[in-house]
Amino acid sequence: MPKEDNGRVRFLNQFLPTKTVLEDLGTHTDEEARLRAVILRNHPEHMLEFEVALHTGMRPSEQYSLRWPQVDLARKLVTIPKSKNGKTRHIPLNSVAVAAFKVLEQLSLDGAGPVFLNMQGEPLRGYKHWFDPAAKEAGIRDFTWYCLRHTFASRLVMAGVHLKTVADLMGHKTIQMTMRYAHLAPAHQLAAVECLVSQPSVGSPPQVGPSDTTTDTSRENGPRGELAVIN
Repeated sequence: MPKEDNGRVRFLNQFLPTKTVLEDLGTHTDEEARLRAVILRNHPEHMLEFEVALHTGMRPSEQYSLRWPQVDLARKLVTIPKSKNGKTRHIPLNSVAVAAFKVLEQLSLDGAGPVFLNMQGEPLRGYKHWFDPAAKEAGIRDFTWYCLRHTFASRLVMAGVHLKTVADLMGHKTIQMTMRYAHLAPAHQLAAVECLVSQPSVGSPPQVGPSDTTTDTSRENGPRGELAVIN
């Protein structure tokens, strides 16, 4: 498997899809809807792979080497014995991922072999032979399978999930790798700057409360008996 592209963040629905000659895609106005339509039409046997990637954020090497003993549907958990950072990691499964794995389980030849098989029952080795053409047909530019992992992380951040939790779900060794998604949390950033509204502006005089009138007025009162501010 090629190394993960950590130099950029590209996620589904980041841009509008480009024009396509496929007339039946005209009603799909966003990237995800367009991509799903192409996969269902031209590569329906790979839709479950797509769902698992989009809803777990697994690395391709983790996903395509996955075997059934690593999948615990009762606990809604996938275990990666040795991840990229050298440690065991556990990936929780949401309802969409669980549903996909249940269908894959029905298609499996046994409970110990590879999870992802081709139409001949052989282990799948990758995605490029079908996913790259699908993205191109859908009019989604500059988009690879790794971008599904970026989509997983980006949507978590945009939903308000804490960056430390996102880092754990992504299997990042350091939080610095997750920080590239931080700008996608506008609500969190807005809340941060909104806290300044309750603070006095720089250079403005402090507010004088009722208790201030009990201090020595010989130094504080102005010529008209008005309370003066002492710097």
